[in-house]
Amino acid sequence: MTTTVSALSVPDAGKPFETVDLERRDLKPNDVRIKIKYAGICHSDIHQARDEWGAGIFPMTPGHEIIGSVEEVGSDVTTHAVGDTVGVGCFVDSCLECDACKDGEEQFCDQGVVQTYSAKTYDGEVTYGGYSEQVVVRDHFAVKVPDGVDLAGTTPLLCAGITTYAPLVRHGVTEGSRVGVIGMGGLGHVAVKIAAALGAKVTVLSRTDAKKEDGLAFGASEYVATEEKGALKKLRGSFDIILNTVGASVPLDEYLGLLDRGGRMINLGAPSDALEVGAFSLLTMRRAVEGSMVGGLPQTQEMLDFCAEHDITATVEVISADQVDEYYDKVVDGDVRYRAVIDVATLAP
Repeated sequence: MTTTVSALSVPDAGKPFETVDLERRDLKPNDVRIKIKYAGICHSDIHQARDEWGAGIFPMTPGHEIIGSVEEVGSDVTTHAVGDTVGVGCFVDSCLECDACKDGEEQFCDQGVVQTYSAKTYDGEVTYGGYSEQVVVRDHFAVKVPDGVDLAGTTPLLCAGITTYAPLVRHGVTEGSRVGVIGMGGLGHVAVKIAAALGAKVTVLSRTDAKKEDGLAFGASEYVATEEKGALKKLRGSFDIILNTVGASVPLDEYLGLLDRGGRMINLGAPSDALEVGAFSLLTMRRAVEGSMVGGLPQTQEMLDFCAEHDITATVEVISADQVDEYYDKVVDGDVRYRAVIDVATLAP
């Protein structure tokens, strides 16, 4: 037996969304059924729906930033109860037995973490994401949403929040740390808020000063329009960490020069083009480039609690289901301030 729900679906790569009937499985003993209230639009949804990374499974229902209420729990579930407000991020299952899973880094599961959509479960079933009325996930992969938070604004934290929080915490960002943030879009604006709350001196590195007022309001100490002549040269050796949050290629060698001794450039975006770095950009001043991909479930819960404590949410535009195609283009064009979130109630037949 399955449950039929309404969902948005891309029939093939780059095609417009359609409203379809989607089958959700009956609960296994360790499953929870979630009635979805909000689903965020992440740039990776667009990459996937347009098959820009390849290997997309179509028809596809994207969405890995999900908040809703628990409607039903399996017989073995003890951590969630009907009526709880919970969130689901990028993953819906892993083995929970390998070293990575035991360390709370389920994203690196030896057996392969099961992505929230456009993936296959260990039983071979295709996963479908949050642009739908319901989702069924293993209980471990639903995190508790703190009481009293703005739900629409908290929804993007299930990806954008943990993606930026994880490397900042991993590298010990604290009072006095010097953090640069390349780009102030969906990821970047959350990075500014979290880094500032950790006590860092934050500098936004954006092409123009169009978002300067917002950047300073979000907690940045400085905002630099990188297209201005000589702007980067003035910042050489200024940062301990730079978060590169943009989904397009940037001249990494130029930005690496902004790092102080032992500084790190952390790439969060996933452009289609290869990242290229000259050897001397790394050898000079012992600089490093690394990638970072979200975080595990324990750290995701830690991030949500931290953001609730510091009154951090994403700045969002709440949209209806029939606006998703339009907003995909707006996200690509950088015209969303700063994250689009679907009101899933607008999917109801």
